[in-house]
Amino acid sequence: MISTTLRSLSLALLISASASALSVVPALAEAALANAGKPAAAPAHPWMDKSLDADKRADLVLKAMTNDEKFTLIFGYFGADMKPKYTRIPESLPGSAGYVAGVPRLGIPAQFQTDAGVGVATQGSAKEFRERTALPSGMATTATWNPELAFKGGAMIGKEARDSGFNVQLAGGVNLVREPRNGRNFEYGGEDPLLAGVMVAAQIRGIQSNNIISTIKHYALNAQETGRFVVSSNIDDTAARMSDLLAFQFAIEQSDPHSVMCAYNRVNSVYACESDWLLNTVLKKDWGYKGYVMSDWGAAHSSAKAANAGLDQESAGDAFDKQPFFAAPLKADLASGAVSQARIDDMARRVLRAMFASGVVDHPLTGAPMALPAETLAAHAKITQADAEEGIVLLKNDGGLLPLAKTAKTIAVIGAYADVGVLSGGGSSQVYPVGGRAVQGLEPKTWPGPVIYYPSSPLKAIAARYPGAKVVYDDGTDPARAAKLAAASDLALVFADQWTTESVDVETLNLPKNQDATIDAVASANKKTVVVLLTGGPVLMPWLDKVGAVVEAWFPGTAGGEAIARVLTGEVDASGRLPVTFPKSVAELPRPKLDGLGKPDGEMFDVDYTLEGAAVGYKWYDLKKIEPLFAFGHGLSYTQFAYSNLTASAAGDKVTVSFDVKNVGQRPGKDVPQVYVGPKAGGWEAPKRLAGFQKVSLAPGASQRVTVTVDPRLLAVWDSKAHGWSIAAGQYDIALGASSRAITSTAQVTLAARSLPVSPAAK
Repeated sequence: MISTTLRSLSLALLISASASALSVVPALAEAALANAGKPAAAPAHPWMDKSLDADKRADLVLKAMTNDEKFTLIFGYFGADMKPKYTRIPESLPGSAGYVAGVPRLGIPAQFQTDAGVGVATQGSAKEFRERTALPSGMATTATWNPELAFKGGAMIGKEARDSGFNVQLAGGVNLVREPRNGRNFEYGGEDPLLAGVMVAAQIRGIQSNNIISTIKHYALNAQETGRFVVSSNIDDTAARMSDLLAFQFAIEQSDPHSVMCAYNRVNSVYACESDWLLNTVLKKDWGYKGYVMSDWGAAHSSAKAANAGLDQESAGDAFDKQPFFAAPLKADLASGAVSQARIDDMARRVLRAMFASGVVDHPLTGAPMALPAETLAAHAKITQADAEEGIVLLKNDGGLLPLAKTAKTIAVIGAYADVGVLSGGGSSQVYPVGGRAVQGLEPKTWPGPVIYYPSSPLKAIAARYPGAKVVYDDGTDPARAAKLAAASDLALVFADQWTTESVDVETLNLPKNQDATIDAVASANKKTVVVLLTGGPVLMPWLDKVGAVVEAWFPGTAGGEAIARVLTGEVDASGRLPVTFPKSVAELPRPKLDGLGKPDGEMFDVDYTLEGAAVGYKWYDLKKIEPLFAFGHGLSYTQFAYSNLTASAAGDKVTVSFDVKNVGQRPGKDVPQVYVGPKAGGWEAPKRLAGFQKVSLAPGASQRVTVTVDPRLLAVWDSKAHGWSIAAGQYDIALGASSRAITSTAQVTLAARSLPVSPAAK
């Protein structure tokens, strides 16, 4: 933290008193917003010609800039108060993630930044909160295996961001689930690089369709929150390129996010925001990335070192970093020659290019209301509801217990505040709910809290569908009392949750608050017990054999209660599929004990990811021949599907796979057939990899021919010595199934040895 006086000084150094600078005076945020969007003499500026591409426009305006103006673009301020330590600058929007001043003289608007991947968040210290629509968690959206839904959800929250006065959204989390206890897994896209890359890319495209800059984060190998500022994620180049980095690569290629956010952690002992390997070699050189790299809030540690390593913009440097590195210190480094003028120009140019490419310059913001129209929010609730419905995974369904019987006269609803709402994940991604918080007074009340339940009651939604039944609620805190209610009911629905959040990992995968005991007692009292889980990721299930059905509903967002009721009652099919493996025990994990637990704050430590390398998630289970509790890709439906006529062909490095999917059940439903590939001779990190998938919707008796094309990199290994991808000659199995462990048929292709380019975008 720096004092108000030092912060004011750094601001003055940044933007100076020249005629080209932005005058920093106390003003309403809305006034700053409006002024930032009004170029002084736009028609006279050649870079305002929309017929030119973003590169040309960035080059033109860069030439017209003073150095003070260039420095303005590469330094950001926090947008919320943290009194008494920090007071936001008045140009920022209150309770926002951040602010970067513009250059009005040249028609370059300010950047107004908002968290995060599930909607428009308000910082917890704010005096007034924006009530906005929350998508289901990133894990839930990925569980839909439906890129079209992910795009629609991204477009929705991107629209709310722009309508709220923001033009930068800190979304797009794609870190792989290496550590299932990671408190931030709920924000991300699961454990597989293809699935995560495709799904997160779709959301980013949706966000950026609103003329908004979206980030992709947290680059890279940010797999746990314990010691997140000091931990070193240690891994070799080959394993990283074939796992975590491949997820980023797929997502970047498919969505062109205009900014990459570098992570808090160290990678191979070097801070991610100072890693020449990550930022310059992999991202900018190998992948040909043209956008800019921004630091996470508090992730910058130097000026010239970070700039030379590839960091382009310091975020909230006045509030969270040890000093505002990209202000006076970087100017001093420029003067001394520690950083070149060419590098400063490149940093500013990358930010400018992103602003032109995204439409931020050509589509100025017009206002920053705290409230949005009720009809807009109602329409958006339907979008998030559809997302939640398709993300809900039916894990177990003995005897067709679900959909719920229409004849039930007494239904017990137990636990997890299901009478009033549904849980959401904590931290910077927390969206304040429309209608306010359903539950008050929960701990923690401050960061990384507050714990928030969205006011979408599963109980009320279920009761509305059973007008003749008696629906009774018990809070589940007393197992004996809950069991007594269950014994007197036709059906028992136990809702169980586990709050997970940024900055804290969970120490156990068991459900907290004695919920395992409650489930066990209820299931012992009533065989028709359904467990509905609201969690950020996998949990253990010591009671699994006793219950009739289990549903994973994740953190289901604004309309989660309604979505859960529609799936439980069969109004929509259960069509979610797991994007992450559920273990039987933490003993099965590469690291049974969470690294860093118990270490003093600030003490550096390492996590050895070379242990599993690229064999993340289901690949680890396949490699070690371990049977999981529930496999990656698993999910049941209320109907049945059959696969047939699998064919596979190879032409060069292109493999095409086709097959038929038929609904052989009695109900309409949605299925996700999955294609896996693996070499007969072995030699990969694991026996097989996910190589393709498609979600299909079929009426009873209907069938569909599905064709997927395998990305050549999923047939290859990374060769660090050759610095490229290499396909080995030989025969490859093409496997089709309903999950990574439910393979129904296989075909073979023969491939010749082949070298592939580092990236299609690389020059």
